[in-house]
Amino acid sequence: MTTTTATQTAPRDHARPAVNRPLFLLAYLLIGAFLGVVFVQSEVISWFRIQEMFRFQSFHMYGIIGSAVLVGVISVQIIKRLNPRTLTGERVQLSPKEWGDSRIPGARYWIGGTLFGTGWALLGACPGPIYALLGSGITVMAVALVSALAGTWAYAALRPYLPH
Repeated sequence: MTTTTATQTAPRDHARPAVNRPLFLLAYLLIGAFLGVVFVQSEVISWFRIQEMFRFQSFHMYGIIGSAVLVGVISVQIIKRLNPRTLTGERVQLSPKEWGDSRIPGARYWIGGTLFGTGWALLGACPGPIYALLGSGITVMAVALVSALAGTWAYAALRPYLPH
């Protein structure tokens, strides 16, 4: 039997039981399924649309990404002004970005974004809708899913040794 201390707690200790009830989980599943349908119908997950974007041949994806950024900016401003609460009653708090202490401010964001974008361009698909891609019959995305899981595992294994 292991004991936990203030500095060593299991991830499930931080889980919110109120939002892990079956009705909340069902709501999350339905919202995710709805977004999957929206992604498929709007062709956001289309390999051809993504290639058009990276070749600067179409405005379609830039328009969708731009509108998502606009919705995000408006949402953050609403959160800052209204001080809403979560389902468990806690205040929503937005922390300022930490730009890091490297010689180049924000280097980790530029490097991470470049790696992410390179992988996105090589794969021809954003990793966000992997399940929607699999659900729409594009079975080669199973390779992307396994790769994403392997990358996540590798980061978790290497995290203690990385500069944060």
